[in-house]
Amino acid sequence: MPPGAGPEGLTPGPRGGQVGNVVKPTPIEDYALVADGAAGALVSRRGSIDWLCLPRYDSPSMFGALLGGTEAGHWSLHPIGSDAEPTRDYVEGTLVLRTTWRSADGAEAEVLDFMPFRDGRHNLMRRVRGVTGTMRFRGTIRFRFDYGTLRPWIRQIEEPDGRAVLAIAGPEAVILRGAPHHAEDGCHVTEFSVEPGDVVDLKLTRFPSHLDPPPLIDVGAELDWTIDWWQDWTARCRQSGHYEREVERSLLVLRALTNDETGGIVAAATTSLPEELGGTRNWDYRYVWLRDAAHTIEVLLAHGYREEAQQWRAWLLRTIAGDPSRVQIMYDVDGGRRLPETTLDHLPGYAGSAPVRIGNAAYRQAQWDAYGEVMLSLAAARNAGIEENEFSWPLQCELLDYLVANWHRPDRGIWEIRGPDRHFTHSKAMVWAALQCGIGSVEKFDLKGHVDVWRQMRDEIRSDILQHGFDAERGTFTQYYGGQGTDAALLQLPQIGFIPADDPRMLGTVAAIERELLRDGLLLRYRTETDVDGLPAGENPFLACSFWLVEQYAASGRLDDAAAMMDRLVGFANDVGLLSEEIDPVRRAHMGNTPQALSHLSLVRAADAIARASDPTGALETVGAVRGW
Repeated sequence: MPPGAGPEGLTPGPRGGQVGNVVKPTPIEDYALVADGAAGALVSRRGSIDWLCLPRYDSPSMFGALLGGTEAGHWSLHPIGSDAEPTRDYVEGTLVLRTTWRSADGAEAEVLDFMPFRDGRHNLMRRVRGVTGTMRFRGTIRFRFDYGTLRPWIRQIEEPDGRAVLAIAGPEAVILRGAPHHAEDGCHVTEFSVEPGDVVDLKLTRFPSHLDPPPLIDVGAELDWTIDWWQDWTARCRQSGHYEREVERSLLVLRALTNDETGGIVAAATTSLPEELGGTRNWDYRYVWLRDAAHTIEVLLAHGYREEAQQWRAWLLRTIAGDPSRVQIMYDVDGGRRLPETTLDHLPGYAGSAPVRIGNAAYRQAQWDAYGEVMLSLAAARNAGIEENEFSWPLQCELLDYLVANWHRPDRGIWEIRGPDRHFTHSKAMVWAALQCGIGSVEKFDLKGHVDVWRQMRDEIRSDILQHGFDAERGTFTQYYGGQGTDAALLQLPQIGFIPADDPRMLGTVAAIERELLRDGLLLRYRTETDVDGLPAGENPFLACSFWLVEQYAASGRLDDAAAMMDRLVGFANDVGLLSEEIDPVRRAHMGNTPQALSHLSLVRAADAIARASDPTGALETVGAVRGW
């Protein structure tokens, strides 16, 4: 690696300036996730932790090499010498990452990376275990707080089991315990050898700097506890018999992105990984989108995870309580409302893809589809037996009455368009779905509400969509009223019950989507070159959209096409089963933030759709069943 290189070869630009001399970065698909129910770390295939934000996913980074090179902080651990090669997997049914290194001379050792779950603090642990022969390891850690801007005060302290490295900057502190480290070129470095049966533990703990360092940790006990917790959670999964391994891994990812205390589910673990190399579509996804979280809860309910559904429902009701006109499309994991967007110009971005953004200005947008997703998820919880209370149903009535008064207004749509407001067809259909949920709840559960008004408005919206959002000449629904283009989000119309999957109008829409949006066999969200979103054109196929197409194929009798596309899509997962937001199908490269909740939950829904089409007797309680269809 050249001097000053970033994560495995990414050279940052000058501080505060533009990137220069960018060489090939670590591929996004080379990263695995370990998580503890509040935060997560990305570990590269060759053992470098290049992204870690503590104490939460949306906190400032402590290791930011993913976006800023090694000067922004990292923690590498790998054998010395170039001939050792790694293979990776997760311990079965867990998020404990196991990397096995094998050298040309037959030596072998494994590294277990994990974050203990529910232990009341934030620990990142790395256990090295000798298997055969002798293997020498080198660990290098560079502490940089606040997205690489703060170089902490670092000192060595004496503890009962040896010397530890203590790093403090403002309110944040971390302590590194285990093998002894020494200062070297702005980093702290350790080297050690392992033989068969040898175990070396490295333990990093974050704590508030005004407190004393937390007590020492029994790594073996924490490892056993963490494996047991994840495996117990996985054992609760209700499977369909289709793509079971991929579904299990996706559900584990969704649980890893869920805040264990609040119930908020972040959309991804990262910010600003580009949708296209060198492009500007680089967004912060470390927040809770109502849309993504609602879909996630439906998937979890369908697979037997009632506790998570109840926790998220409580988060939702707390967060959106109050004036329905003030409901946002996204919040932080606590339900906080202010997510101002700024750029970090001192960071060059992944492979020079600037800007790096924190916060997300889209939180101020009007997106009517979010109301529909909320109502669908609450209806799913109700159908699963989670009872309403004196607060929850009146709140939903307030939301519906607000939609009745405002549905005719344009919005920014599901894709958070940064161009002008428009009457997006998908948004209108989601308002229809929200009203349908309210009507169904009154009819099925004898709840009280303005059901006559809701029925009238539901029917009016349906007529409006068919009149203005359907191009009869071309035989397809359109992206927005009066528009010529289509949109992959229209594939959700059958999913919400607006129109049957085999209706000629839907089949015409699918044909238009295939004709206009398929690129190298995968779906784009929409054509960015139409300038509908006010941003420079260019992005890669969006994974969730292709999974939606799988659902559509399965529901409309094209089961062979569904299976063929599904097989191709799951083949894009990396070696440990993770998916990012988008795929460059030519390079088979992951693009966008990772791991992406929407990609994984859409995978589960697609697998369930194939299971439902293959066995229409209903052996699996699919998302459709949870919604009460």
